[in-house]
Amino acid sequence: MNPVTQLCRQLRNTAPTGDLTGGWSVNEEQLRIGFTRLIFPFFAGLLLSRTVKSGNINNAFLWSAVLLAIVLFIPRIGDSHTNWMNGLYESLTIILVFPLVVYIGASGVIKGKRENAVCKFLGDISYPIYITHYAFIYIYTGWVSDHGTAPFGQKLLYGVITFVVAIVVGYLSLKYYDEPVRAWLKRKWSK
Repeated sequence: MNPVTQLCRQLRNTAPTGDLTGGWSVNEEQLRIGFTRLIFPFFAGLLLSRTVKSGNINNAFLWSAVLLAIVLFIPRIGDSHTNWMNGLYESLTIILVFPLVVYIGASGVIKGKRENAVCKFLGDISYPIYITHYAFIYIYTGWVSDHGTAPFGQKLLYGVITFVVAIVVGYLSLKYYDEPVRAWLKRKWSK
């Protein structure tokens, strides 16, 4: 059997739905998926920050946004008989494209004090929001599911409220948990 056929069979057997979702239930398979989804981005980011020197890219935000739009706007690849194609696409996007987006973003040039303050704030709250936001998404999704006939304006209002709450909780998590714990660890381990 040639290597490409072997790889395709392995991909077909690993994800019956052809995507990289999972990690939402407490069973062996879902825990493995969930831990992989948490561990890979953390260690990939750590590897990038320690081994790759950022460059100096003009319009980095624009290039990052365009690259993200391209990969996120591509519809599902394959059909029910070729689900592995979508899994392969999603895997390559996560392993290759997302680190490239991070590199481009880290290589951007920030010129003003205000721009620098905004970028620092967004960078500081990004991980706390990433860790805490999903509960609010579930609450909002449940509300939309229960109130499917609600007017669009009401759904939009609750969506905006969900967005604001996620930012506030992320900021509070940063200030009252993340920064104090990091400071404590720094004091404890840097002696």
